Amino acid sequence: MFTGFSEETIRFFLDIRFHNSVSYYRENQQRFEDHVKAPFYDFINALAPGMQKIDPQMEIRPYRCLARIWRDVRFSKDKSPFRDHLWVLFRRAAEPREGSVMYWFELSPQGMNWGVGIWDENRPLMDMLRRRMAAKPDEVQKIIDSCHLSRHHMAVGGQAFKRLEIPPTVPESLRHWYMLRDVYVSRGDIPFQWAYDASLVDKVLKDFQSLAPMYRLLRGAYDETGAGDA
Repeated sequence: MFTGFSEETIRFFLDIRFHNSVSYYRENQQRFEDHVKAPFYDFINALAPGMQKIDPQMEIRPYRCLARIWRDVRFSKDKSPFRDHLWVLFRRAAEPREGSVMYWFELSPQGMNWGVGIWDENRPLMDMLRRRMAAKPDEVQKIIDSCHLSRHHMAVGGQAFKRLEIPPTVPESLRHWYMLRDVYVSRGDIPFQWAYDASLVDKVLKDFQSLAPMYRLLRGAYDETGAGDA
């Protein structure tokens, strides 16, 4: 049962940041298991029923949802072997992470964030979404409006093209969305003390449910590309 993350969770992240070595991790692995991995697994299990109501095909196994504390440093200039933060991804089982439509939650010593979006760029998906904006702008706008983003303190993010011709059928309210190379919607202004309480699950799930129309919009574009059949 999830009872909240603890100060020991954050302390481990801070300690591994300043003692980022295999030997230190080995000496403190039980701290990681007890104060980081265990509460994250409880958190995922608590969210799982609600996530499968959003999408019955959602991956909910904790070991598949939780990022690894070990970093892949093969192609990185930073050779630190461990992360000083962790995230949870909810996406469809067996689909690759790159370009996937997913919900996420991230916890670090600096704070928390969560939301829905695309992992990295997925040009075919975004092109499909642009076609829908041009062909059915009112329908897309209605889906976005149904998420009540400002009410839930949500903001739209993503990298945008510097130049891209926008069809005249795309209204002003959708032009920013149309220009995006990738897209995500995330929660801002999150009090850190929420992390230490069991009610965090309810807060995150409430936001995830409010973003379900956005998830389905992106998911529909993903499936239209044929990627979901691979």
